[in-house]
Formats: sequence, C-alpha cells, structure tokens
Amino acid sequence: MSSSGLKFTFLMPLMVACLMAASASNFHNDFEITWGDGRGKIVNNREVLTLSLDKASGSGFQSKNEYLFGKIDMQLKLVPGNSAGTVTAYYLSSKGSTWDEIDFEFLGNLSGDPYILHTNVFSQGKGNREHQFYLWFDPTADFHTYSILWNPQRIIFSVDGTPIREFKNMESLGVPFPKNQPMRIYSSLWNADDWATRGGFVKTDWTQAPFTASYRNFNADACVWSNGASSCKSKTSPSSASTNRA
Repeated sequence: MSSSGLKFTFLMPLMVACLMAASASNFHNDFEITWGDGRGKIVNNREVLTLSLDKASGSGFQSKNEYLFGKIDMQLKLVPGNSAGTVTAYYLSSKGSTWDEIDFEFLGNLSGDPYILHTNVFSQGKGNREHQFYLWFDPTADFHTYSILWNPQRIIFSVDGTPIREFKNMESLGVPFPKNQPMRIYSSLWNADDWATRGGFVKTDWTQAPFTASYRNFNADACVWSNGASSCKSKTSPSSASTNRA
C-alpha cells in the first residue's frame, strides 16, 4: 500500500463535546484470537484484549459473529514510543475474491511524530478509496473510541464520537457499495515497514519490541447474520433511522 494520491486531513476536535456510553465487554464471548502463537491475550477479567508484535510474528483476532449493518464501537490504545513500521488494523470484512471491507488502519511512526489514521472502503474486491488523517491527540496515552456506522445509505467513520469521514452509497452513479455481504470484525498488529512509515523509508526498530496495542469496551448495536438471516427485521441497522439524511 502507498500513501501517494491519498486525501490527507488534519483533524481538530469539535467545539461541542459528544458523550458516548461504552459498556464493558467480555472478549471471550465476542471474539477469538486467531493467530500469533500466544501474542494475543485476553486479560483484566476478560475486559481487555492485547495484541503484540515481535520480530517473529504479529497477532490478530476476529469476532465470533458476522454483521450486516450496524454501529460498531471499540476503544483502542495504540503502540507507544517508536512504533515506526508497525500497523494496527481494525476493520470489518467479508470473505472471498469479491469481498467487502471497511478499514481503520493506524500507521506507526517515530517517537514524537503523529500516528496516521488510514481509512478505506472495499466493495466487490475493489478498494482505492483511501483517506488519511492526523489525529488531534496522542492515541498511545489513553484509550479512545473508534466507531464504524454502516447502513444501506452510508458508512461513517468516527473518533470519540466525532464523525471524520462519510462514504455515501453512490450506486446510482455506478460506484459499488458494500450492502449484501455480512462481515466479521477483525484486528491485527503486524509489521509493514516496507510501506507503513514514510513510504517504507523508516524501518521497524526491533530493539523496541515487543510492540503492544490494547482493546476494551467493544459494543455492537448491529444486525447479527446467522444461518442466512439477519437478527433485524429489515436490512437496516438499529442506528439507521437517525442517519437517513440527504
């Protein structure tokens, strides 16, 4: 992946604070660690999940449920210090050669330089809809809430309740939109020093390993897809009604 040609935005907080309710989750109920040979761990009475990366391997997890529309919230605290070369990915994805995907990716950087938040949307296996942001806070100092609202009309990416990007359904103009394939939640921490930091110029400093990212307060106000049917009465998320604006 490359940052060439990407839209870049410097984010500033809104003047009006937006309060979000986050309930403690039991990660054993909602997720399974899928790779990393013990580098992914569920701790703190099952309320916190951590992923680690060292020179041998990264790690990752996925949700037990699939979803077709809804609002997904997760609090993350990213790799501190010199995180150059590392990527923490948090996203929704289906399977197959024509998959759909909604991405948050956090690109590590040298100590003191800001993290880059990379967003993308894939539909029918085609992406190239990147948009990148500098965050207005240090995402390694504390947990912050990263949210995806997905319904048939639009996808909204939010940080701490502040919308930062809207991807509208433009199928009327021939632009594919992810609306037919249920998706699981995935997250991984991995080495991508061939492209992640300054286009691959800055490499991962393995003397800083292990690198660790932490997760808590997962919440899904969403339609669960199971046995070919949705838990919702129609193909809209529980949050859709309030976002059906023009």
